[in-house]
Amino acid sequence: ARPAPAAWRTRRRRKRGEKEEEEEKEEDEEKEKEDEEPPPCPLTEEHLKEGLSLLSKTGNGLAHAYVKFEAKDKGLTDISLLEHFIHLRYVDLSKNKLKDLAPLSSLTQLLWLKVDRNLLTSASMQELPYLQVISFDRNHIVDFEGITHPLLANLSLKENKIETVLGLSHDHLFSLQVLELRGNKINTTAGLGVSKLKKLYLVRDQPAWGVGQSCCRSQHLQPR
Repeated sequence: ARPAPAAWRTRRRRKRGEKEEEEEKEEDEEKEKEDEEPPPCPLTEEHLKEGLSLLSKTGNGLAHAYVKFEAKDKGLTDISLLEHFIHLRYVDLSKNKLKDLAPLSSLTQLLWLKVDRNLLTSASMQELPYLQVISFDRNHIVDFEGITHPLLANLSLKENKIETVLGLSHDHLFSLQVLELRGNKINTTAGLGVSKLKKLYLVRDQPAWGVGQSCCRSQHLQPR
């Protein structure tokens, strides 16, 4: 026999509550691990052999080089070796323990960068002239300082610790069209000064937004 609607709803709420408790427990355990100082784990030649791919012509067309590198979930704390691979265009370093991206400053051909789920507290990097897409999701970034890449069109900073959009400026980000900020603590877009922005994604988790809790929606900002 099918359970009565009231009993079914109670059971469903209980399961939902248990699932939320499990998720919160996993998040707490993950945070505890992140708070611990990770043991040194530098990028090695072995990592490079495993992660380099996509052989392509170099910028001058006179030679070939690997232009893609991937090293996900390796526990890396130091990527200094990458500074010698100046022809890289696509780099994915997600799920590591990185706190510093300075070695990437020599990768002037970089087009696409993903550094989700690291230990970064800042998105600041030396200006890269061709960089178009960056994902900094699930780090500990608190502001937009140092994001100055002139061709950057898509920037994702989901689930960081950002509270204000101040610092995003058309003077530096005049190509930015898509900005992903869901999962931060932003409650106003006042001060947003990026003229070409077409899509802004936010999690509206404050009553001031006037919509339901955890309601995700995008604002289409292109002039009509």
